Amino acid sequence: MEVPTGFLVVSLLLCFATTGYGVTFTSLQRTLVVTASPAEGQVLKAGDANITVTWAFNRTFPSGTDADYRTVKVKLCYAPISQKDRSWRKTVDEMKKDKTCQHKIVARPYSASNNTFTSTILRDIPSGTYFVRAYAFNGNDEEVGFGQNTNGKLETNLFVIQAITGRHASLDIASICFSAFSVVALAGFFYMEKSKGKSQK
Repeated sequence: MEVPTGFLVVSLLLCFATTGYGVTFTSLQRTLVVTASPAEGQVLKAGDANITVTWAFNRTFPSGTDADYRTVKVKLCYAPISQKDRSWRKTVDEMKKDKTCQHKIVARPYSASNNTFTSTILRDIPSGTYFVRAYAFNGNDEEVGFGQNTNGKLETNLFVIQAITGRHASLDIASICFSAFSVVALAGFFYMEKSKGKSQK
């Protein structure tokens, strides 16, 4: 029996719709316990302050829940107050489209316990209010679990990062040195030209 072409097209579209939609945040279980060193409301300077993050498997979940965990990626995430009127930081349930957590702190092979990492906050981190979230990934690099240092409403243990503004001291020093070198070089040039003129006379 011949299958109508229209039926085939609709079937293919439905198949694509069901398989093409990626992992959603609401489908993930909070299987990781995450803590971060900044105190609530603490202000950290980008390029200067350190942050220490610890994470481990939440033992209240049944043994084997983390059987397919392969990698953990820890990220700095924007708190709601720093997402307001900023579509480029928007939270989207589909993980591939979500823009909440854009700044990676560290990625490591998965281990159920005793995970700690300390790092200096990168100089290019923009000013804002943040929290820390860790995602567990499977062998297909898909999110299969998460944990964060704040509550479900993203209201607690938030901290502030202050971006670098103005010129850095090292740039000022380099600028002064270059200017001084230019003046000395110019003076030397004129002296040589003057000496050359006298010798020709």
